[in-house]
Amino acid sequence: MRVAALYDIHANLLALEAVLEEVRHVGVDHVVVGGDVVPGPMPRETLARLVELDIPVQFIHGNGELAVLAQLDAPDPNAVTYWGTTSGAPLPEPFRDVVRWTAKQVHPEYDSVLRSWPKTLRVEIPELGEVLFCHGTPQSETDAFTRLTPEGPLLPVFEGLNVPLVVCGHTHMQFDRKIGKVRVVNAGSVGMPFGPPGADWLLLGEDVQLRHTSYDLEKAAARVRETPYPQADQFAQSILQPLSETAMLEQFTYISFR
Repeated sequence: MRVAALYDIHANLLALEAVLEEVRHVGVDHVVVGGDVVPGPMPRETLARLVELDIPVQFIHGNGELAVLAQLDAPDPNAVTYWGTTSGAPLPEPFRDVVRWTAKQVHPEYDSVLRSWPKTLRVEIPELGEVLFCHGTPQSETDAFTRLTPEGPLLPVFEGLNVPLVVCGHTHMQFDRKIGKVRVVNAGSVGMPFGPPGADWLLLGEDVQLRHTSYDLEKAAARVRETPYPQADQFAQSILQPLSETAMLEQFTYISFR
């Protein structure tokens, strides 16, 4: 059995199309979409492409979907408090415009679709055993850690899961590491990776493969700039010249766990 883990697509349709072409080429049997399909510049088109796949597909929430749902449910669209915390912290200012815009794009066609996704998912892969898929960590979709985050603070999060392998995302950087007895693999980002330009994802089967798919970056950037997405120019530039892994490791390594 071959399973593709596609995370953090961020409505980059051309990146997704390139990955799906490779998914078909390698004979994937099942797709897990690991959250943050949205927000991004082509949300309706991206969701339609995934929902209509002729390969079995399952989804989990990322912080992006939950922020969009919070926007849809807010009595005051200018006072959304979701940021994945029980205290209801306000959305960071740069994120507010894109969440408002995305909510308008997906409503009402995809409201029920987004609401139906769970926060975590377990899939039995014969060669690997039961695999737990989450967005940030099994306890929170907003938890951020990297290959450099010390093991000590992470151990309580990954103990007692009764699985040999956890697949996560959220930080847009791939890694493959052990936390206690659990192998933890980050799928990276299809639509907005940090590091080399392209699209990152995982192929799970006899083992776990960190995959990187090339696609037409100039065409994708031009397509993004044609959209009314509030941060279209910045997103297009991130396709052509992603932020470096070194810079983002410094930002994310200790953001949630010290």
